[in-house]
Amino acid sequence: MDADCLFCRIVAGEIPAEIVASDADGVAFLDLQPLADGHTLIVPRAHAPSIEALDAAASDGLFRLVRRLADPVRRAVGAAGSTIGINNGEASGQTIPHVHVHIVPRWPDDGAGSIHTIFPRRTSRDIADVASAIRKATAE
Repeated sequence: MDADCLFCRIVAGEIPAEIVASDADGVAFLDLQPLADGHTLIVPRAHAPSIEALDAAASDGLFRLVRRLADPVRRAVGAAGSTIGINNGEASGQTIPHVHVHIVPRWPDDGAGSIHTIFPRRTSRDIADVASAIRKATAE
């Protein structure tokens, strides 16, 4: 636990939250600044600032909880779908340095777009070169 971390303090029960589910690996609670009714955050119990900082077991547990909640969150608010995502690192918009997954319920014509609408298409490298670089980094 990181005593300065808001999410660690919610997990520890020091700060109240609308907790909707919890298990040995994580805690799910409603976002206090929701993008839509039912906007849920799922956090691992273990403090980690980014997805790559989680160990494999904590990552598996986090995503099991996300999978378990995706349908109930959607059904509870009568949504037609959901956007599930992670802002991973400050450059992505992550404001609390404790990895967390968002489940945001969605409706037709809700005014929000897909993940493809938040990025301008700014590529500068050949796709084969990028693939090669990723494969090389994965092997390290």
